[in-house]
Order: sequence, then structure tokens, then C-alpha cells
Amino acid sequence: MSEQNKSYDADSIQALEGMEHVRKRPSMYIGDVGVRGLHHLVYEVVDNSIDEAMAGHCDKIDVWINEDNSISVKDNGRGIPVAMHKKEGVSALQVVMTKIGAGGKFDKDSYKVSGGLHGVGVSCVNALSIHLKASVYKDGKEWEQEYSQGKIKYEVRQVGPTEDQGTMVTFLPDPEIFGETTVYNYDTLSLRMRELSFLNKGIEISITDKRNKDDDGNFIREEFKSTNGLSEFVRYLDGTRTPIMSEVIAMEGEKNGIPVEVAMIYNTSYAENLHSYVNNINTHEGGTHLSGFRRGLTHTLKKYADESGMLSKLKFDIQGDDFREGLTAIVSVKVAEPQFEGQTKTKLGNREVSAAVSQAVSEMLTNFLEENPTEAKQIVQKVMLAAQARHAAAKAREMVQRKTPMGGAGLPGKLSDCSEKDPTICELYLVEGDSAGGTAKQGRDRNYQAILPLRGKILNVEKALEHKIYDNEEIKNMFTALGVTIGTEEDARELNTTKLRYHKIVIMTDADVDGSHIRTLILTLVFRYMKALIEQGYLYIATPPLYQVKKGAKSEYCWSDEERDEIITKLGGDNPDSVKVQRYKGLGEMNAEQLWETTMDPERRTLKQVTLENAAEADRVFSMLMGDEVPPRREFIEANAKYANIDV
Repeated sequence: MSEQNKSYDADSIQALEGMEHVRKRPSMYIGDVGVRGLHHLVYEVVDNSIDEAMAGHCDKIDVWINEDNSISVKDNGRGIPVAMHKKEGVSALQVVMTKIGAGGKFDKDSYKVSGGLHGVGVSCVNALSIHLKASVYKDGKEWEQEYSQGKIKYEVRQVGPTEDQGTMVTFLPDPEIFGETTVYNYDTLSLRMRELSFLNKGIEISITDKRNKDDDGNFIREEFKSTNGLSEFVRYLDGTRTPIMSEVIAMEGEKNGIPVEVAMIYNTSYAENLHSYVNNINTHEGGTHLSGFRRGLTHTLKKYADESGMLSKLKFDIQGDDFREGLTAIVSVKVAEPQFEGQTKTKLGNREVSAAVSQAVSEMLTNFLEENPTEAKQIVQKVMLAAQARHAAAKAREMVQRKTPMGGAGLPGKLSDCSEKDPTICELYLVEGDSAGGTAKQGRDRNYQAILPLRGKILNVEKALEHKIYDNEEIKNMFTALGVTIGTEEDARELNTTKLRYHKIVIMTDADVDGSHIRTLILTLVFRYMKALIEQGYLYIATPPLYQVKKGAKSEYCWSDEERDEIITKLGGDNPDSVKVQRYKGLGEMNAEQLWETTMDPERRTLKQVTLENAAEADRVFSMLMGDEVPPRREFIEANAKYANIDV
């Protein structure tokens, strides 16, 4: 018997305690241990305070990012109970902070609705923090307990009188767990706080960044409070689009015991923007509440359009998609016991929710259409135009499909394909212009790297009708080269990636203003019509160097002005004029060897993966940057100008 087999006995079976299991398998509880998981810790703590607010006991939540990248969250709720827990024999605060599956969420009398019903929230945060301190302000007394990696440092103790009421949690994420980074991004957290304020009207939520100060010497800080909830949210998302109606259509009420809140507005765009939430959780993949909304919307509008007699001129049937073109809508439901499909909580499975939302939407729309005949007529006209455009787009899509590799028309002539056929190892570089394309073709590894040069600036899809998009030569070439088509079994407009030919699609443009513009145009196209490529993690951005710094035979590349200055000092010493600096404005300025070693060699290159953290905010930013409205775009550029490197 080998040594390996000998050692397998009863003692080798590990029974991990709750906290140990969280530390061993953190991704099971918070999704991942990268940037997303790090920020998820904050959401878990804030969600507890939101649950207090939803139960009617709290109306103010403050979040701080401290100088050491620890996080503090304070609310003015009831405060976590500190009395002795009968079963566990220790303070209830200690039970909540150190036991998985402990919390008030399982007791329907304490919390009717809550974001997290897995009972893993704050105890997980504790397990994954190198230090956590919980302070409870209750009945005129302040209590506290501290922990390290989920283990208590001392028993719960009273530290003095207080006039405050509520709970404060301060935690510092453990760098052992979050190896990639423990630095919090203010914008990411701020967007989530804004979202929570819209979803829970009347609650004051503030976020303060103690690491940075504004021009007046104050900490960076924002306060959010929404009076009208989802109506305001829709207005915020649609701030850069032109509405075709004066008022947001909104309702709030309870159907079959399920609180439902809906807000929607039609605009002149061609995109459908639906966002759904369950107990404040963004359900990216939709679910029964979204299908209920679609059903209620389609049924009610179609009935009205039929009765109005306006559809008689159409030569073909109207479909569900036509009713949602140019629609921005948010559906938020509160469910006592939500059933999510999958661990990620991104798709709602509760069947009873569908009928509740459908009924709510149907009643809301029926009332609106009856009371607003002029706007009702505008909506029906918008739907008819959408149907005509869809008809034209379907024909254009067919033309694109026919040109796919499977259709026999072959690949685009400009594509320099790779010899490897396994998509998992193949890469496609979308390159700006023929000159850079030529250099990339020479510099690449032709076994697995393909090059598709794009001529000039592709069409801005934000402002174009769908059939015009599929008629565009450059866009056709991209679809054909990628091997993707439009239409899946579930959705006729969804991107079908089953025959995708490359699992790394890299946008490689010049490091100047034109290059940035082309990159944004490509990103807009992918976000609007090929979103699955982002969701499945296939889209990347190349980062070519900005400078080459040379002195004699020594040469180094730099990706920022700071890096350039450091290298000049290192190579030049007391004589910086002895160093030669070359600024690369375009990829065509590099020779094939330089492009390979800086930007295309997997061993040395830096690729930025494009991810979708907040779909609602991404939608707003794309419509602002690429839409018709100039003032919001100017404001955005001015606010972010300090980060830009301008070449004159």
C-alpha cells in the first residue's frame, strides 16, 4: 500500500467550521475574490441597514471609505440586539457576527422582506476581514466587539453612554483573501448608493471618501435621497435622451401580497432598456418579474392599438419587441422568500411574481392610455415605426447571416485569419486602419492571432436605425469574422455565440483622440448589439505604450507620463537631455517587432478585460456620450478631464 493511500483514514476527513469554510471557499459566498467581491463586502453590510429601513426602523445610512481603505457603515436603526442569546449562551451580537445562518431575516415577524436570505451576509464580511469592529447604540448605551478573521478578540462590552441609535460596522478586508487589490473604488460604491436611494425612496444615503479631498479641502462626499423613487430613477437614466411624453408612467402598489413598483417612459431612441430588481438586488438576467412586465405591457398596448384602428395600415403583425423599442423601464419587486436561479442571485424564479407584475402593469397602462389619448397615440405610432424598422432589420440581418462562414460566402477579404481553429485559444485584433493593420499582421503570431483592420470610424449605432447598422460594411465584416449571428431559441434579437470563432476579441486603437473615439464607437456597438461578448468575458482592450525612452543601447517602454519621467531619471541621471524620448501617437509608428513585444505578446502585454458592473449606469453613459444631447456630454468630459492626457 502506498503512503498516499495509508494516510486516508477518519482523521483525514476535515469538518470545517462555518468561518473556516468561508475563508477556504470565499467565492461560494461573495462571487469572487477580485474587485467585484471586494465591493460586494460593502453591499452586504449596507443591505443589512437597508433591510432595517424596509422594515420601517431606519431612514439614514452613512458610508465612509477610510484612509486605510477600511469601510465604515452606520445606520440609525434599532441596533443589533446585544442581550444573551438563549441557545448559544453568548451575546446576540456575537452570534450575528460569527455564525453563518444567523440573523433576523429568517423570522418573518422581524423582517418581511430582505435582500439576502442566505443568512451569510455580515458574518462572511467578518470572516474575510483582517479586522472588524461592531458598535451598537441602543437604549442610551454603546456596546462593542472586535474580531479578526471572524474570531472574537473580546466579549461584547459596554463602553459608555450614547445619544445615538443604530449600528456601526467598520471592517478592513484581508489582503490574504483579496490578493488582487484591497483598494476601494469610490465611483463604484457611489453608483450603488445612488441606485439604492432610488429603489428605497425617503432614505438618506451618504458616501464619504476620506482618502481624497475636493478643491475646497473637504472630503469627497455625496448624499442621495429620492422623493419619487423609480420615476426619478427613470429620469436619471434617460437624462440624455429625448422623451416622447411629458410624464413618467409609474405605479406603486401591492398585488397578491407582493409589493410592486414600476416606472417607464418612451424616448426617441431605438434601444430597449429594461432594468429589474428584487429586494434591491439587480437581477441582470431578469426572471419572472420581467416576463410579467413584458406580458402586461404587450397585452395592454396591443389591445389599445387594435381598438384604436391605427394598426389597419400595417401589412404585417406587431411583435412584443416592437412595444419595447425606445422604452426605458424599471421594475422593482419585494418578495418575502425569493427563489433565485443560480447562486449569483441574478434571475428570479418565483412563479407567483409574474402574474402580480403583469396585473400591476396592465392596470397602470390602461389608466394612463385612457387619460392621455394624445400620448397614447404617440406611443402606438412609435410602435408601428418600430415594427416597420424591425421588418427592414430582419431583412438586413438575413443578409449578414448569409455572409457568415457557415453560409458559404466566406470570410471578409480584409481579415488575416489565424491557422488554429480552436476558438478557446484564438484571438481577433480589431485594428484601426490599414497601416496599423499591416504592422499587426507582420508582428502577430499567425498560429492563433487574427487581424481585422477597420476602415475609418464605424457607424455610431446609438443614433442609427437597426437595419442601417446591418447594412454598414465594417459592421458586417465584424459579424462575419466573429462567426456570430442574431437570434437564439429564447430571443430572436439575442446574439448567438455558439459559432464564435475567437474567445479573445481585442480592440487595438491608437493612443490619440481619434483612437479613443473609434474604441468608444466599437464599445457602443458591442454593448448595444453584442452584449453577450462582454457578459461572457470575451472582450478586451489592448494597451500600447505611449513612449519609448532610449539611451544608447538601453531602451524602455512607458505607459504613462509618470513612468516616462521615472525612466528618464533612471537612464539619464544628472543629464536628462542625453535620453531620447519617442511619443507613439499611432500604432503605425511602431515596427512589427515593437508592436509584438509591447502589445501582442501574451508574456509581456497588458490586456484590459471589459466587464459590465452596472448595466443601468453603462446604458446612461453610452447614451450620453454617443447621443444627440451636448450639455450632459460636456459636463461629463469636464468632470473627468483631469484624468485625460491631451495631445496637442
